[in-house]
Amino acid sequence: MQFNTLSPIYLQIAEYIHDLILNRVWDDGQRIPSVRDMAMELEVNPNTVIRTYALLQDEGTLENQRGIGYFTAKDARTLVLKQRREKFIKRELPALFSTMETLGLTMEDLQTYAKQTKEAEHEVQA
Repeated sequence: MQFNTLSPIYLQIAEYIHDLILNRVWDDGQRIPSVRDMAMELEVNPNTVIRTYALLQDEGTLENQRGIGYFTAKDARTLVLKQRREKFIKRELPALFSTMETLGLTMEDLQTYAKQTKEAEHEVQA
């Protein structure tokens, strides 16, 4: 994993874990790597992973079963999807709409480009 300097590492790890959950690499209720194993995998200090796991536990994405380890919550994917959608709507959509207005793009233009992109992706997969 490549870290950037724009946000704290523990938050970048949280986003990485969110991605693993959203992409179904980690299923709901699945045991995840220990703090030590995750720290070794990502080449970070174990305290950084502890901070990440505590954050994700506080938000309800992870559960700690004492003596057994950390697990994704039973509804982790639904929770992460909801959080990501809210973040997208609040942070990214306003910037998109502002740029569209500046460039004179309409919602119809956006739909056309979305359709073209989807068709192009479909052709690449075929």
